[in-house]
Amino acid sequence: MIEVEQLSYTYTGARQPAIRDLTFSIAAGEIFGFLGPSGAGKSTTQRILIGLLRGYSGRVAVLGRDVTGWGADYYQYIGVSFELPNYFTKLTALENLTYFGALYRRQGRSPRELLDTVGLGDSADVLVAQFSKGMKNRLGIARALLNDPDLLFMDEPTSGLDPVNARMVKDLIKAQQEAGKTVFLTTHNMVVADELCDRVAFLVDGEIKLVDAPRDLKLRYGRPMVSVDFSANGAGPQRREFPLAEIGSNAEFLALLGRGQLETIHTQEATLEEIFIDVTGRAL
Repeated sequence: MIEVEQLSYTYTGARQPAIRDLTFSIAAGEIFGFLGPSGAGKSTTQRILIGLLRGYSGRVAVLGRDVTGWGADYYQYIGVSFELPNYFTKLTALENLTYFGALYRRQGRSPRELLDTVGLGDSADVLVAQFSKGMKNRLGIARALLNDPDLLFMDEPTSGLDPVNARMVKDLIKAQQEAGKTVFLTTHNMVVADELCDRVAFLVDGEIKLVDAPRDLKLRYGRPMVSVDFSANGAGPQRREFPLAEIGSNAEFLALLGRGQLETIHTQEATLEEIFIDVTGRAL
């Protein structure tokens, strides 16, 4: 779906490139996470992929064609959800989606249906000027889906959302994948990336430090131990750690199980944020 080779870009007047020598590919139907702190080059890369920045070096192909070879028809096939989207604020949510929907030949779901999907059905006739950041974010996701895109670019899709609406957006992204869509996700939220992404790329100072599946990363960088919290003889909570290898034959672990005093059991896998810091030396 996306092929990038040796991609570099320097903004006019800048001393250093914003991104340098990026190489990665994204398969059809994959949710691919581009992870890094602010200023790492995530948005620059996305702007190149969606055709907003030219003058780069390297090769960028999307949907089997070089990005520079696409015309306006490119936007019939992609959807973009910006972290800070722009709207006609003197129009209602429904009027905005109706207008933007008229720009596409490809038609997906109706504007009103999409507003219901992102939890804005009751606010369809409210002026966007009265929307909160989280409401604007959800409206941006609805707008990105107007043309039923094959490829969806999402920049910080859960930014400004409460837990309930964040869960709704994550479920919506998963539903897009189940429908055969490809999702390019840029974020610094490692929990969102871990939950949604098939693979992630760690980006720092414009360079990719690592690309792999979250599960494989956690297995590689985690400790092969099991932590057990238990109570014993009224002495309060206690903790023991056991090697994960051959834990089924570990006599002390089996004895704890048999006494029925367990409170929690956790494998000691690393979080994506811990792995990011370990690999890049940088915090998010």
